[in-house]
Amino acid sequence: MQFLTKLDGLLTHIKQVENETIDLTREAQLRFVQFIEKNNLHADDATIEAMQYQDIVSQQLSASIEAIESVQAYLQYFSKAFSEDDAIAMQSIQKMDDKLGNALEKAKAKHAAFSGRLGSNEENGIEFF
Repeated sequence: MQFLTKLDGLLTHIKQVENETIDLTREAQLRFVQFIEKNNLHADDATIEAMQYQDIVSQQLSASIEAIESVQAYLQYFSKAFSEDDAIAMQSIQKMDDKLGNALEKAKAKHAAFSGRLGSNEENGIEFF
């Protein structure tokens, strides 16, 4: 199923963005710490709290990534199942198409035979389809 593939691609993109956001958050936090150390500053409570918020954001994004990976595992399972079912369905559709094509050819042949007998006095009579 193509929509499952697209959904998986969207989830993969979201994971990538979240991982990049986690990396940026870590980098920002590292730069704050380096600035504080370089300038021999002491972080006040508000600064420490802000750094904790960055850590919470990273944790929440990591939890979201784990949930996405769980969903993707199920999507892969369903994609495989649907691809196998799709193959069976396509085979059935092909068989049906072949049978309908044969039936159409026979119907056209009978129609042509009927048209040829129109107005004739053959004893065989008219064959209906």
